[in-house]
Amino acid sequence: MRGKRFGTGLSLAAGALAACGLAFAPTAAAAAVDPGTATVNADCGSCGGGDATLTATQSGTSATITLQTSSVTAPVSLGQDSLVSELTMVKADGGTVTFKGTKNPAMSTGDALEVGPLSGTVASGDSLEAYGGTLKVTAFGFITITCTATGPQAPGPFVFD
Repeated sequence: MRGKRFGTGLSLAAGALAACGLAFAPTAAAAAVDPGTATVNADCGSCGGGDATLTATQSGTSATITLQTSSVTAPVSLGQDSLVSELTMVKADGGTVTFKGTKNPAMSTGDALEVGPLSGTVASGDSLEAYGGTLKVTAFGFITITCTATGPQAPGPFVFD
């Protein structure tokens, strides 16, 4: 009987060590975007324009971009996730990648515009630039603001792993 308990104890100890080994095993690192944040100057027509900050993240082939600017403000109060946004970025090797979504925080009249995260698909090595692309933001289904970059983003294009 004593040998059986000893064997059971060893089995339990081995199982616990295996579980701990799994808990402390290295996890796959999230893919990196370089740079993670960039600034671009944009012209949004009669709605204004100026500097905007783009923040990019990546997980495999899925990527997101969030855009914030105090140069364009909410003309009226807007509910959370009420804007339809589409950001088209230019690929260094030709073509475009479009990021879409309906994510935005609630904004009061006069608040800085923020949209995203907008979702898109990227490939390893994609180099994406806002200059040459567009941002279209639609409110209430019929008011559309279109913004275009007036020059390259700084410090440079987003390069995805």
